[in-house]
Amino acid sequence: MTISEKLYNQLQEILSGEPWYGPSVYSIIDGISFEAAYEKPAGSIHNIAGIILHMTGWAEEVMDRMNGMNAQLPVRGDWPEPGLPDEQKWKWVVEDIKLVNVNLAGFIQNFPEEKWAETVEGKEPAETYEYQLSGLIQHHIYHSAQIALLNRMING
Repeated sequence: MTISEKLYNQLQEILSGEPWYGPSVYSIIDGISFEAAYEKPAGSIHNIAGIILHMTGWAEEVMDRMNGMNAQLPVRGDWPEPGLPDEQKWKWVVEDIKLVNVNLAGFIQNFPEEKWAETVEGKEPAETYEYQLSGLIQHHIYHSAQIALLNRMING
């Protein structure tokens, strides 16, 4: 199995498959109401919508790096402000993370196998593209667990 195949399969598994650790990212997100998405329980730093915007921004940033751009914070910012509760905006947030991950999956499938071991431009300490993609997958898992916990706090 190639590195591209391995990373693609791992991404698909955590997004919409049946990962070993529990519910997939999309099964968690699809169960969130727009009201819950914008609620911030006492003691929470971010709401669910903000976490998803953060996840989307970092997926875009990793794709930019795979396109040869220097490493930096995501264009939309590390923690974009989700704004006021809005049902249509919430639908767009959910659609956006799914579309960005479809694009990411395509990037992974088409990324030259020999480039996975190369280092990302502008990243100190040096990290390979494979390491970055593995880290993004872990990032998705970490934040999907936060989303599940926040949803449980909000809805019991």
